[in-house]
Amino acid sequence: MPIIAAVLAVVCLAVSSLAVCAGASAAPPPRGKTLFGGPQDILRWINTYRAKPTPDRLPEAVKAMSAFALFRDLDSSGVYIGFMAGVLGDNPDKADKLVAGMFPMPPEDQVAVVRAVAYSGLPDWKGLLGRFAERMPARKVLIQRHLEGKLPTLETVPLASNPAGLDSLWGYFFATGRMAPVDRIVDALAWAKDGNDVEKLTSGSMAKWTLANNALQNKDLLDHLKAEQARRPKPVAAQLAEVVEAAETYETSKIRKEAAAAIEELRRKGPESVRKLTFWGMAGQTALALGCVVAGTLGHPEIAVPCVIGGAASSAALRIFTPQ
Repeated sequence: MPIIAAVLAVVCLAVSSLAVCAGASAAPPPRGKTLFGGPQDILRWINTYRAKPTPDRLPEAVKAMSAFALFRDLDSSGVYIGFMAGVLGDNPDKADKLVAGMFPMPPEDQVAVVRAVAYSGLPDWKGLLGRFAERMPARKVLIQRHLEGKLPTLETVPLASNPAGLDSLWGYFFATGRMAPVDRIVDALAWAKDGNDVEKLTSGSMAKWTLANNALQNKDLLDHLKAEQARRPKPVAAQLAEVVEAAETYETSKIRKEAAAAIEELRRKGPESVRKLTFWGMAGQTALALGCVVAGTLGHPEIAVPCVIGGAASSAALRIFTPQ
């Protein structure tokens, strides 16, 4: 199953070879014995997880994610948090044990644990989060906001101008194969032709591209998207038809090119607040924080870009959707 990682999320991998992009250098490996020698090993495990689920390895994987600084930028860690949430949600009888095994965890990385529990969809996720609150005193306010319902769950996380939200939905799907997260990504297709908001247009475009690239390699997903066409409003159904066509003809690069042209046109001709390059530099880099922009992980070398492990690589992703 192909996976998405966020643009700052460390590595460009090809599904076939799982090779790390040239020039990337990993953080020091976790102390002690581990089967995760680098980010590429974590992604390989995620990539093959649904074929043979091994939920008991989640704590080890999470500690490795922390050691490799994969949680340090929350805009780029959505796929990992979503995956953690999916494993927890699929294993309610093991949830307490799995979360306990993630500790000790540096305070700055505990945000990922809090969000994973809140996103898990477990009937008693609030109880689970409360039982571990004492281990995360630095995250007291965040935990309280979740328990009070003041912060979103995976079902309500906003997707406009929030690449981590899209990534989290994909991560949950990679862990579980459930289509509910996919349906939320399909909702974002309503923005794929937005002519007024560059962040919505970019989020809609990324939703469209990732749906096509993943459907290209997952028949169950492709069949689901075909069925969704009849249940969606005409504008979204039209976008889905293009997604299905691109997946079935292996022409996903067409979606990328059309999105790049639309985004550039809006940047140039849109309102002053949108077309300013300084604004685009900020909004675009945030909105495009999708993992090596699907690139190598989905087996499309023509769109692969250099990634810097642990570094800010959003400028590389920005070039994907910005004409040179």
